[in-house]
Amino acid sequence: MNPWPPSPIPAPSLIQPVTPELLVSPSSQDGDLGSQCPEDRGNWTGRLDFLLSCIGYCVGLGNVWRFPYRAYTNGGGAFLVPYFIMLAICGIPIFFMELSLGQFSSLGPLAVWKISPLFKGIGMGTILIVSLVAIYYNMIIAYVLFYLFASLTSDLPWQHCGNWWNTDLCLDHRIIKAGNTTLPVNISNTVSPSEEYWSRYVLHIQGSSGIGDPGRIRWNLCLCLLLSWTIVYLCILKGVKSSGKVVYFTATFPYLILVMLLIRGVTLEGAWKGIRFYLTPQFDHLLTSKVWIEAALQIFYSLGVGFGGLLTFASYNTFHQNIYRDTFIVTLGNAITSILAGFAIFSVLGYMSQELGVPVNQVAKAGPGLAFVVYPQAMTMLPLSPFWSFLFFFMLLTLGLDSQFAFMETIVTAVTDEFPYYLRPKKAVFSAAICVGLFLMGLILTTEGGMYWLVLLDDYSAGFGLMVVVITTCLVVTRVYGMKRFCRDIHMMLGFQPGPYFRACWMVLSPATMMALLVYNIVKYQPSEYGSYRFPAWAEALGILMGLCSCLMIPAGMLMAVLQEEGTLWERFQQASRPTMDWGPSLEENRTGTYVGSLAGSQSPKPLMVHMRKYGGITSYENTAIEVDKEIEEEEEESMM
Repeated sequence: MNPWPPSPIPAPSLIQPVTPELLVSPSSQDGDLGSQCPEDRGNWTGRLDFLLSCIGYCVGLGNVWRFPYRAYTNGGGAFLVPYFIMLAICGIPIFFMELSLGQFSSLGPLAVWKISPLFKGIGMGTILIVSLVAIYYNMIIAYVLFYLFASLTSDLPWQHCGNWWNTDLCLDHRIIKAGNTTLPVNISNTVSPSEEYWSRYVLHIQGSSGIGDPGRIRWNLCLCLLLSWTIVYLCILKGVKSSGKVVYFTATFPYLILVMLLIRGVTLEGAWKGIRFYLTPQFDHLLTSKVWIEAALQIFYSLGVGFGGLLTFASYNTFHQNIYRDTFIVTLGNAITSILAGFAIFSVLGYMSQELGVPVNQVAKAGPGLAFVVYPQAMTMLPLSPFWSFLFFFMLLTLGLDSQFAFMETIVTAVTDEFPYYLRPKKAVFSAAICVGLFLMGLILTTEGGMYWLVLLDDYSAGFGLMVVVITTCLVVTRVYGMKRFCRDIHMMLGFQPGPYFRACWMVLSPATMMALLVYNIVKYQPSEYGSYRFPAWAEALGILMGLCSCLMIPAGMLMAVLQEEGTLWERFQQASRPTMDWGPSLEENRTGTYVGSLAGSQSPKPLMVHMRKYGGITSYENTAIEVDKEIEEEEEESMM
């Protein structure tokens, strides 16, 4: 029954005032309204969850098997000069930019491009890159699991020759040590037991003639890959609420093992020979462009910028989390960890070179060659070798898992933010579907020729395509969205604006450095290879296509955005390049200035009212909001005059 009397024109005095929805207590709201809203994204549940997740993401396998080798081949201790300069120019500013974008918007790598829908293809390219990297990165974790289980024995299987997988070229290091100089041994034409164990037993690469002949599936590797995907899924089952707790162990325990390996390494005979080889400065290298490019590449890939992981992690922060402080903690901590890892690695390599009677540069390798051949061989020379081997591979496992968590969380968050009504309530099921899909795509890596495919993915999936994504992101934020507007957004979050250092890097230095890296990679392009094997032309073309696909996502996204607008072509471009109406902080209480009342369904005239109701007064962040409001009003008045 209608309580109001029928009237063609209702009297204004009879209309009851409507209380804005955001000022109504939850108990007084309509019960049906909640069903129309997407499920809450959630936040980190602990104060250190975000910081440890970022540390675990950045400190990965590359710190152990790439940085030490890059350092000694590019001037030793002198390499630290361009390394820290590139960290300041390229690493820290882009790192802070990604965290700021994620925290300000509380959105993943796809939805964050509400900042400028014309460039949503950048997010699409990021997801493609991360998906390809996640496929082969988990295969590396599977190799680590294989060696971890193999270390659970009293006698390491790669310690001696004479096994069914060994050839006549296999030579045990103990024979070299006991040579007594009566019959000099020429080790140049021999193979170590650890190398044959890796290539002929673990990979069984002799069963494949090349990348076009993958051969049979290695079922022991397949089971290790299945186990690694199962571990990853269980850890991300509840999103950041579960992975944020796992990193308390996986991000900190590697440091304990690293210190143990470092102490054991420096106490070995000949250890200082390796450390001297690692850090002896060769300042003449600084005059070559290659050293500076290598330093920038190490910073770029070690910090994981452009992969979306940093942006995703920051999107689960509270709005006023001090990411400025966290940026310096993570980036400097990552650099120090790389240097410490170099001491742990090269102290053992120095001992190994003395035992074999060969120079350090003949045993030093990078990448899988270090992790699965050289270091395992060095472990066999130590007392209690299975114990040290287990510790080393357990450290690699925890280092790898942290990065894999970030890759998977990036993919899942990006897609669920695009379809929050449908996928957020079923996030666990969706995560399982992603893990199963990537596991099936990674099965080719478990074949006898799987290493060839892994090398192809490693060389091209995150090569020039990733650099294009990062360069474009930097240019869009500073020039399309606007430096002044971006700094104002950071002011809203942190209470202060970035200084001249960050502005100069974002506007000029960082994009210019990344452009130089891109040009260098193109000019110095070399076809992929694995040992003596050279990849065929069709494989190279496939790899280049992988890199191009992520780049082509950008114009594809622009085309989609332009087609969704109306007007002339130029008007469509202008409209698509502007932020969407709901761009800004995800909570109404954090929106101020131009962001007030722009959320869908918003009825609050001033979010400051919500702040006062919630906190009982004006806080420092509300003062910042008032300052930003005044600044915007002054700019509007100046533009009208």
